[in-house]
Amino acid sequence: MKTFSITLLFAVLALVGCQQPSSEEALKAKAQELAQKFIIVDTHVDVPYRLREKMEDISVRTAGGDFDYVRAKEGGLNAPFMSIYVPSEYENKGAKALADTLIDMVEKLATDWPDKFAIAKSVADVRAQFAQGLISLPMGMENGAPLEGNLENLKHFYERGIRYLTLTHGQDNHICDSSYDTTRTWHGLSPFGKEVVAGMNRLGIMIDVSHISDDAFYHVMEHTKAPVIASHSSCRFFTPGWERNMDDEMIKRLAQNGGVVQINFGSSFINDTYRKTGEKLWQYFQEHQLNPASAEGKAFAEKFKIENKLEYADITEVVAHIDHVIKLVGVDHVGLGSDFDGVGDSLPIGLKSVSDYPNLIAELLKKGYSEEDIEKICSGNVLRVWSQVEEVAQQLQASN
Repeated sequence: MKTFSITLLFAVLALVGCQQPSSEEALKAKAQELAQKFIIVDTHVDVPYRLREKMEDISVRTAGGDFDYVRAKEGGLNAPFMSIYVPSEYENKGAKALADTLIDMVEKLATDWPDKFAIAKSVADVRAQFAQGLISLPMGMENGAPLEGNLENLKHFYERGIRYLTLTHGQDNHICDSSYDTTRTWHGLSPFGKEVVAGMNRLGIMIDVSHISDDAFYHVMEHTKAPVIASHSSCRFFTPGWERNMDDEMIKRLAQNGGVVQINFGSSFINDTYRKTGEKLWQYFQEHQLNPASAEGKAFAEKFKIENKLEYADITEVVAHIDHVIKLVGVDHVGLGSDFDGVGDSLPIGLKSVSDYPNLIAELLKKGYSEEDIEKICSGNVLRVWSQVEEVAQQLQASN
């Protein structure tokens, strides 16, 4: 009888032990819970241009791309800013028409699937649509080329739903200089660019300082009356000398004005070794006029990656960028600007699609961040900035 009792006891203890989740399982479950509980805003998702190049039904799980409705729901993504991306070559060559076409496309997503998507033009819209279980589709325009030198076009795009504007992209334009361009046409903002900043403040459009030169950034900070965002930039601390990311002094200046830097997930933004090696690959494509999307281009890229041991960044490195901003200026000035569907296959291990935000939350929990802090990173900070931009606009409009 005694032997049987001990055996039974061991069996019961073993069964109980199997039913207890491990600490890792419990952490993942908590992260999944928080991803569904909190609003998650991602300020840069390149779905419109992706669909322009290859149309897909994103109401279901898609074979390609980083975003679709099913994966967004799995990951808890509630408000992906649809990037109305206009390439630099459209400067003075149909930029406004292209932007309008892409906005039409986003509006059609909400029209075709009203039970899944809704256009969001305000913080109130995002909160209301979250309560309804809808995925909000606010819009940000990447490149100011569609303004075409006319402030009336700024109003036009505001009325169409644009709620942030990235002043330029890969080359200097008529608004300001680009971080990727060495021409330095304006040494910062152009005279028209200063008018654009004032106009954005007055209308209630967030100013996006991603892609612009350092001089242009400081000009923006001198002229803006509202906080600004970097919609998809990371920390230059980890990529020394690379102007596309923000250095510590710029992050401090952004924070002083109440702004927020939205961390880009792309491996080249996160890991300097990946960036430098990737630049060699890109130079080869340019020198040999080889299309990266062609069969030959893809084959060469695969061979290059193997020979050069090009390894993706890791999700822990993304968290390191978030952590760096927080240590520098506090938890109120950082958020998420993934660049999903915009950085090709360079996404880090653990953050390969919009279904993976819980993985990021789990890493933040591991670092000891509180639920309150994580909610700020997921959406609280950028929604605060957006609200303040709305308030400044109301004040400016009321003063005249």
